Amino acid sequence: MWPFTRKVQTEEKGLAEPGGDLYALFGLMPTAATGTPVTPESALRVPAVGSAIRVISEAVATLDISVKAIGEDGTETALPNHPVLPFLRDQANDWTDGFSLIRDLVIDALSDDKGGVAYVNRLGDGRVAEIIRYRRGVIDVQFDQTTGEPSYKIDARPVPASNVIHLRSPFGKSPLTLACEAIGVAQALDKHAAKLFGRGARPSGALTFPKGMGQEMVKKAREAWRATHEGDGNSGQTAILYDGAEFKPFTLNSTDAQFLENRKFQILEVARAFRVPPSMLYDHDRATWSNTEQMGREFLSYTLEPWLRATEGALRRALFSDEDRLRHAIRFDRDDLTRADLSTRATVINSLIASRTINPNEGRAWLGLTPYAGGDEFANPNISTAAAAPEASNAA
Repeated sequence: MWPFTRKVQTEEKGLAEPGGDLYALFGLMPTAATGTPVTPESALRVPAVGSAIRVISEAVATLDISVKAIGEDGTETALPNHPVLPFLRDQANDWTDGFSLIRDLVIDALSDDKGGVAYVNRLGDGRVAEIIRYRRGVIDVQFDQTTGEPSYKIDARPVPASNVIHLRSPFGKSPLTLACEAIGVAQALDKHAAKLFGRGARPSGALTFPKGMGQEMVKKAREAWRATHEGDGNSGQTAILYDGAEFKPFTLNSTDAQFLENRKFQILEVARAFRVPPSMLYDHDRATWSNTEQMGREFLSYTLEPWLRATEGALRRALFSDEDRLRHAIRFDRDDLTRADLSTRATVINSLIASRTINPNEGRAWLGLTPYAGGDEFANPNISTAAAAPEASNAA
């Protein structure tokens, strides 16, 4: 028998101060910059991230949405009285409007790996009664490891996939997760800036005394200096030093001198992750009139259009039956994206009418105007077909 007992100390981690293994258990990995994982709640505190998520989600939700019937020849006709349309335009349920539903679905898809999920509550005859977007984690989503097919549960109760609207990001990961290290660096820079300006935006320095001082005197001198010269309300006050004391500020190193450039670069990193032009995140350092307009067109084509297609598909799959899905589609009105450029719209509509591609009433419908009699005729208004009246000859 051993003459002594060896006591093994174990490290305990709780939910208040979780360790790396506990983070990994929930699928969260700490970033190298901060040592803590980037969560949707913490990432939104970075202004560039919040702005990128808002500009995408709100741009999708502000577009007019419609239900259209697909003809045998592929033409689409709007159905303004379709029973599904009020849930997307007016009220998804008693406490959520249609705009907020679509906006929050896109926000979840941008920030959560499981995507944006909403439950379609149906009546006994299959009609839609309401659409409910639960908070994150309420709807459990699991993916088959072989096919990737998702299955859904609410409170451990299986839910048919046909009753779930599921909007996912590319790669099966949200942009927020893929850019977690870049967002972590931005968070670290924000904390560094807060600490710097919290001490009066001055570099740290040293108080030197020609005479020796005990530990208690050093502590009192430091507390007195902080009380009178550090903080928002104390910066800029006149310093009074006793007994020949001197204050020697430390010089900035190269990293601190480029602090502002580092923060601007992180805005570009976030813009790359969410595929948003930097000018839309209010970074106008390299913006000009010409390239800003070009970046705006690229945002519509390469950022918004994929999200619009994915949202249309997710809504169509869950809101229509298998039979109705063959004959109906949900469409966002892309014309709203260029509605502000009235001059360009007028030129294009006039050109289409002149080439007899559309008739005048169809052009008026694009502008939200009512049709007029005779406007359904496909004719070029720039060419007069009336025969010229013969000129009366002067009688000699």
